[in-house]
Order: sequence, then C-alpha cells, then structure tokens
Amino acid sequence: MKLTILQVKTAEEIEDLASLAAEIWREYYVILITMEQIDYMIGKFQSVPAITDQINHQGYEYYLIREDGFAVGYLSCKQEEDKLFLSKFYIDKERRGRGYASQAMVFLEQLCQERNLRRIWLTVNRHNESSIGVYEKKGFRIVRDQLADIGNGFVMDDYIMEKEIPAPVNRPY
Repeated sequence: MKLTILQVKTAEEIEDLASLAAEIWREYYVILITMEQIDYMIGKFQSVPAITDQINHQGYEYYLIREDGFAVGYLSCKQEEDKLFLSKFYIDKERRGRGYASQAMVFLEQLCQERNLRRIWLTVNRHNESSIGVYEKKGFRIVRDQLADIGNGFVMDDYIMEKEIPAPVNRPY
C-alpha cells in the first residue's frame, strides 16, 4: 500500500474532496444524527464553496489521503498559536481499520513538530464511541464538553479532546 497525504490546492482537488466528504458523512453519521442534519452540515461545512472559503479566507488546510493515487480519506486542520485544531479526519468505510489513521496521525505530529506546536485538539460527537476510542488509543484525552449551535435548529454535542506533542529530539551526530 502506497499512502500519500497531499495538501488540497486546486479547484479540482476541492471538488474531489467535497464529493468524498459527502459520501463518507452520509454513510457514517446516519447512526448519530439525522440525514437532515447531515445534509445541512455538508452544505455548511463540506461543500465546494464552504471548503474553498475555509482554505482561502479562514486559514484551514485540507489534505487528501490517497492510496495508490485513489482518495481514501481526508483531513483538515488549522494552526492556532501553539496548537493545531484538527477540524476533520475521515477515512472511507472500505479502508477503516487498515492503519491509515495511524499514518495520518504521524503526519499531523510531524507537522506540529515542524511548526513548533505543542498540542493537537479536536471536537468529536460525544456519542461517537468508535472515534473517541480511536482518538484515545492515539493519545488524546477528553478535556471538556461543548454544545454548539450550528444554525437551522441543529447543535453539535461534542467532547473536546487534546493530545500533547513532544518537542522534536535533536540528536548529536
């Protein structure tokens, strides 16, 4: 398996990502929230215009995770002072459990070390036990909960999780 993680930069890449996001969200979140809320959130956060605005005006970076050139997942993050906000992190259903999340986490930790960031933080639906378990296994811990009104009568009922990132080790040669 040849896994690559490449930053999304072109309109075509944004379209590919938005299509993948809609597919993953509709498959995954139906056990946690209504399809009406999923469709609303895709339009508000993961549509081509929303992703384009996040990249061009809000400081978000998006990355496609590819296996042998085929998009199998994606992540989005934003640098905030001495920490990295992991906004989105998704692997498509057919490829979960194959170590992609671990490889992507190594990528994120290296990104933090290159930028001298000391923490990664994220929000996760408090009823999303499988993702919470994965994050805990990767060294994240729950630091608080958060209830956010996202409009149209919908809320996100989340935990905020954090992971400390060690400083890079400078080895004398």
